[in-house]
Amino acid sequence: MAFRVFLSLLPIFVFSFPSFSYASLRLPTWLSEKKTDGSVLQLKNGAPFAGFDPRRVTQLSWHPRAFLHEGFLSDEECDHLINLAKDKLERSRVSDSDSGKGILSEVRTSSGMFLYKAQDEIVKTIERKIAAWTFLPEENGESIQVLHYEHGEKYEPHVDYFLDKVNRELGGDRVATVLMYLSNVEKGGETVFPDAESKMVQPKDDSWSDCAKNGYAVKPKKGDALLFFGLHLDATTDPSSLHASCPVIEGEKWSATKWIHVRAFDTPEHSGSEECVDENVNCPRWAASGQCQKNPQYMVDTGASYGFCRRSCKVC
Repeated sequence: MAFRVFLSLLPIFVFSFPSFSYASLRLPTWLSEKKTDGSVLQLKNGAPFAGFDPRRVTQLSWHPRAFLHEGFLSDEECDHLINLAKDKLERSRVSDSDSGKGILSEVRTSSGMFLYKAQDEIVKTIERKIAAWTFLPEENGESIQVLHYEHGEKYEPHVDYFLDKVNRELGGDRVATVLMYLSNVEKGGETVFPDAESKMVQPKDDSWSDCAKNGYAVKPKKGDALLFFGLHLDATTDPSSLHASCPVIEGEKWSATKWIHVRAFDTPEHSGSEECVDENVNCPRWAASGQCQKNPQYMVDTGASYGFCRRSCKVC
């Protein structure tokens, strides 16, 4: 069963083996010996990479493809992400379907912030675990977004793939989402899939919110992670991946999201130019959506060199 679940996570390729052991698994070329030292390769010895254990993965749905990993993050990892974010939170935005710009909307009432990639050793380890679980390269992922929901706050039904062309320019569409729960919630705050094919067979009692009863739902549990795919295996969009974050009824909810694209999301190396220029065609749009303040390390100053969007951020 663990083998079947493990292979079901692969978003693109289809494998058929008459017999299998982890020792015989040939990893994708992007997973070099150096990158996987101490991670996926340890599976052949029966000692899974800390926090990533395919035996703890449960298939929730095939339409959409959704999987739950119990105990994906340790309590210490959860608390660390919250501590990195809690004094930097801003009102969450949604992507405008025409312009692609981030705008405020009552559809999404949480607050959040983006970490830097490989911001520290703990963040780096989490990003490696996500890549190992999804079999998608680290460079295809966006930075982790930490989110906070207080009483009544929610995110109404939406899809994570893009409805505008602008956001597809960098990295292509979002193929997968990994949603990590950083806290328990006394009541409410479930992730619900209104159009999941299995929504009618999931038993629900009074411990579930009314919102969660409208589809297949997952209760937030500290340390658990939910992986689901917004694209089919042929890269067409999957409308059944429509999902929502139900309103928090009692307590508060902390979560962290990693969106993963079909191509590398990382930008090319800095040119090293000291001129007042933008080095990415998306700089004006990003600046207009507030990224100069939210992501100054990339936009303005990386610490070792000038940022990529100094002109749009008007710092030169």
